[in-house]
Amino acid sequence: MNASRIVLTAIALHFATVALAQAPETGTPTDPSASAAAAPAAPAKNLRYTDDYRISVDEDAESDGEIVFGLTPKGGTTQEVKVAIKKGTSENNVAGEIKKAFAAQIGTKDYNIEMEDGENVIIERSMGAKDYSLVLASSTVKGITVKVHRD
Repeated sequence: MNASRIVLTAIALHFATVALAQAPETGTPTDPSASAAAAPAAPAKNLRYTDDYRISVDEDAESDGEIVFGLTPKGGTTQEVKVAIKKGTSENNVAGEIKKAFAAQIGTKDYNIEMEDGENVIIERSMGAKDYSLVLASSTVKGITVKVHRD
């Protein structure tokens, strides 16, 4: 009886050692998508192009954060437009920061960037420029809603 207990204990110990050796380190994600979820979302593969977009902002910022847009000229490369927002920024001022960021990061040569009704940013391509796609890639700002509409 003692010999069979020793054998069973040895077998159990062997399998436990093998299982522990194969376990991931503590804090290491076992799902590769878990680390991808922390990264900003990339623009969709099936982009829709037009010459005129409206970005609407609702509510005030309840946290510091960053809004990231993806702008892709037809046949071109996606350019990220990053907008830093401070906690307490009103919806109209969030829209103003978005307008400033677009003007600074993509320029006004190929795009006309305007404000409308305080909380909307209108981005139209200039004559001769390519149609483009505009998507909201990510936002870490709490409390606000940002929507991109094709006009």
